[in-house]
Amino acid sequence: MSVSVDLESISDATSGAIGAVVSTTILYPLDTCKAKYQAEIRAHGRRRYRNLSDVLWEAISSNQVLSLYQGLGTKNLQSFIAQFVYFYGYSYFKRLYLQKTGSKSIGTKANLILAAAAGACTAVVTQPLDTASSRMQTIAFGKSKGLWETLTEGSWSDAYDGLGISLLLTSNPAIQYTVFDQLKVRLLKQKQNKMETGSSPEALSAFSAFVLGALSKSIATVLTYPAISYDSSCRHK
Repeated sequence: MSVSVDLESISDATSGAIGAVVSTTILYPLDTCKAKYQAEIRAHGRRRYRNLSDVLWEAISSNQVLSLYQGLGTKNLQSFIAQFVYFYGYSYFKRLYLQKTGSKSIGTKANLILAAAAGACTAVVTQPLDTASSRMQTIAFGKSKGLWETLTEGSWSDAYDGLGISLLLTSNPAIQYTVFDQLKVRLLKQKQNKMETGSSPEALSAFSAFVLGALSKSIATVLTYPAISYDSSCRHK
């Protein structure tokens, strides 16, 4: 049975990795335009781009449309490896947790902690590839270098620029869940107070759950946005 589970895990991980590669490939030109535009804004020098469309027009007018895909191979490699590292990291931590606690299932909070741990492992392993692909995207059209040459331009510590922020961002789902849980408790308590004493609070409606989910996600994003922006600037510089 363990063999079949392992084969199923490999199949799921492969499917997810292939999906990530396809999605990355389709959206990569837009991501390149965004990366070059943001890098120029942070440079605080003379600006060539007023908006994202200016980046696209430069590529078209200079016959460098294919350069919008510079660094794609590295980005796809990073996405593929990240999928496997995260999946197997999460599976390992899950098995370890169940063995240590003797539980048959994992609660939501424990699940978030395990997911954050798997995300941290993924960030450590794939950060150099993420940094390299970002550098390839922001270099002048038609002058992209290979992966090894890009990584060896600076020290290995440079390749891990923004790692601390990437690790911090793994807390985003935990913040979102905590906010959602607190809002849910308060809302149900208000509903219970309006009902007769002794009656149990009703469950959240689909609409209430949607609103609380959107609100908690917004709060988590606002709290971690400075870290997201700083992480982006570290990788695009």
